[in-house]
Amino acid sequence: MNDVSTHTSKPVTSRRRKPVTVRTYHTALHEVGASRLTDEELAVVTKALVILENKVIRQGAVFDSPARAKPWLILHYGMLDREVFGLVFLDTRHRYLGHQQLFTGTIDGASVHPRQVARSVFEYNAAAVCAVHCHPSFVCEPSQADELITRRLKEMLAAFEVRLLDHFLVAGNQVLSFAERGLI
Repeated sequence: MNDVSTHTSKPVTSRRRKPVTVRTYHTALHEVGASRLTDEELAVVTKALVILENKVIRQGAVFDSPARAKPWLILHYGMLDREVFGLVFLDTRHRYLGHQQLFTGTIDGASVHPRQVARSVFEYNAAAVCAVHCHPSFVCEPSQADELITRRLKEMLAAFEVRLLDHFLVAGNQVLSFAERGLI
């Protein structure tokens, strides 16, 4: 008798996909130690973010230039106490589809996993993305690790015909655009 026909063989079961945990600025800001703001200031910032989100969605093409994206990025990432990496998802005309904060690190680094980046891009069916992360040290200069992950993400996304338009570095109220610096 072969192994397939025995009654003791184990049935094949399919693996279930784990649910994707989506971090937004609302959840990130309210984590213990995530912000330098008081509860009252957090409430004001959250209201401002909601207003700005509504304007982003109505205007459609808010990410057509780094200058138009900077105020939105400062509100989302400028006050965080640890490094956070996220993506802004865009359609073929660079209109805003959504935003996710994918990885949270420590005060001086965050691990970025290209596989999770790809997964999120597919969930949004994005044609283009802008990467963004913050430096809680308020040093608005990219590290070698920042430049390396930018190159890796650009190459990986290009294989899926998704464009990495920019990588923004937010440090307090300063925003550096990798595209403006010629790093992409």
